[in-house]
Amino acid sequence: MRFGPLPVADAEGAVLAHSLKTGALRYPKGRRLTAADLADLAAAGVMEVVAVRLDPDDVGEDAAASRVAQAITGPGLALTPATTGRVNVMAEAGGLLLVDAARLNRLNQVDEAVTVATAAAFAPLAPGAMAATIKIIPFAIPEGLATRVEQAARSEVPALRLAPWRGIRAGLVQTRLSGLKAVTQDKTVAVTEARLTQVGGTLVAERRVAHDAAAVAGALADLSSLNLDLLLVIGASAITDRRDVLPTGIGQAGGEVRHFGMPVDPGNLMLLARLGDVPVLGLPGCARSPRVNGFDWILQRVAAGLEVTPADIMGMGVGGLLTDIPSRPMPRQRAVPAQGQPAVPAQGQPAVPAQGQPAVPAQDKPAVPAAAEFPVTTLVLAAGSARRMGANKLLADYAGQPLVRHAVTAALAANPGRVTVVLGHQATEVRAALRGLDVRFIEAGDHAQGLSASLKAGLADAAGATGVLVCLGDMPRVTADTHRRLLARFTAAAGRAIVVPVAEGRRGNPVLWPADLVPAMAGITGDQGARSLLVPHADRVVEVPSDGGVHLDVDTPDALAALRTLEPVP
Repeated sequence: MRFGPLPVADAEGAVLAHSLKTGALRYPKGRRLTAADLADLAAAGVMEVVAVRLDPDDVGEDAAASRVAQAITGPGLALTPATTGRVNVMAEAGGLLLVDAARLNRLNQVDEAVTVATAAAFAPLAPGAMAATIKIIPFAIPEGLATRVEQAARSEVPALRLAPWRGIRAGLVQTRLSGLKAVTQDKTVAVTEARLTQVGGTLVAERRVAHDAAAVAGALADLSSLNLDLLLVIGASAITDRRDVLPTGIGQAGGEVRHFGMPVDPGNLMLLARLGDVPVLGLPGCARSPRVNGFDWILQRVAAGLEVTPADIMGMGVGGLLTDIPSRPMPRQRAVPAQGQPAVPAQGQPAVPAQGQPAVPAQDKPAVPAAAEFPVTTLVLAAGSARRMGANKLLADYAGQPLVRHAVTAALAANPGRVTVVLGHQATEVRAALRGLDVRFIEAGDHAQGLSASLKAGLADAAGATGVLVCLGDMPRVTADTHRRLLARFTAAAGRAIVVPVAEGRRGNPVLWPADLVPAMAGITGDQGARSLLVPHADRVVEVPSDGGVHLDVDTPDALAALRTLEPVP
């Protein structure tokens, strides 16, 4: 490949190395110049271009990227068409990414011209999420190099593959002591169900028994008759020894404890066992929380059909310190602040530096980027038919205005000029209810298919935004202040975080999503929103304190009646 300046008269068939703009002519980088192009350039007074000529044995960047991608990619993954020397590898279904890191490291060391970047090994991926990207740096590489890279990549087992969720069926045993409230155990069930749902699984049954080894053994024997794929046990008191109540109960049921302890924090007190062919997990207390912990790492592997061994668990220590991820922002530092340092990060600042970045001394910290650097489109979903209400709830009166107008007004106050309302059922009437507001309207023609149809219609209209703030039109008590908090935290996180409002310990709506997750959001089907993506991307979730309005949506006439008893939002 020859690179450098060429006289326009000699440049036919060459590839532009840089974009070229002159007068009305606009030629992008990578354009193969034709005789007509050269005539136009000459007429415009251009005498020379910086371009590339390929040698006979060169492989063009797109062809080379495709060959590398095909050599490393296995089942469960799909390739995008090559463009500008890049091929992306996408998940065809939800599952866990399996990576042969040693082989890919060898491939990346063959030559600087060929690069492969992947998501982390064992990363949970939603359908349509990006697993890897292959980029050829120059405009072409020699055939000999392309062949060497292919040879470095190929093996009986592909370097990249997806282990799809296999739809596991799980049972849960909880033990009781006098100090443990039933509401705590109810919450544990809800959190466990949500975790299983995120990995394609189902909680089939639950048993609550005394904190006693014999009772645990009986509950496990009972659940074993249900032909389950996974048994979960969580105690009223944490496991502290292999001879404690839960491991003893597992043994009395005929099970075998394989490993106790885990170099992941939170999640240290994790127990791995088997009862026949069924894995049994003794859960640490942190598994009662929706925040990411070591249990998630084990559950994801089991849900993808992978055997988890003691060696696997003992190999999780590097990267296993989860206390400083955004979803669990430095509780130990908050508990014991460094001398002279505030215990809690300043409002609007991220709790921890971005992964791989050193902490910056306070006096050297750059200013928080302006919001304009990370523009967000606010989507207000207002397309549903509200069958349970008997009439369109969005048009119902609340504090003297249509209910939907409150939601849209709050969105506009925080993000003026960037609010899109998705219409569907009674679109004309909802549009009229918002008359005079500076919003963009789009219609979801298939809104009857469920919430996901409205979401997809809105996402298609949000191209170019750094993030998408997804709001529900039936939540009139979500304030403009809540919107502003979400937007400020997203900006402070440089447009990379998933920002979620929290009130009274529970997450609510709206949720602000970064643009790189939009393809995965667009792949959701049925009557559900994008919340299913929170668990697989838990390390990117940042929670923002909010008021109770983030929980108050209107689904029934009783909910609307209760809403009307509250003072209107100022």
